[in-house]
Amino acid sequence: MNVISPKKLINSKWTKLNPLNSERHFIVTKVEFNENLTITHCLIEAVVTKRVEEIEWSELKDDNAWKHGWK
Repeated sequence: MNVISPKKLINSKWTKLNPLNSERHFIVTKVEFNENLTITHCLIEAVVTKRVEEIEWSELKDDNAWKHGWK
């Protein structure tokens, strides 16, 4: 399991282990918190295609799907 600090999630880099459409490398571009400092929205952007999608930030904890950094 990848260990993630919500405070350091913005601008973090990720590698998707099972890429679709040649989108392998991603960067977290937006993180929104509620008043309890719980993440409510997380956007990631594909580096090559610049496609942006919303993701449940806890999905990044799955080390079978994601690796921290660009590998």
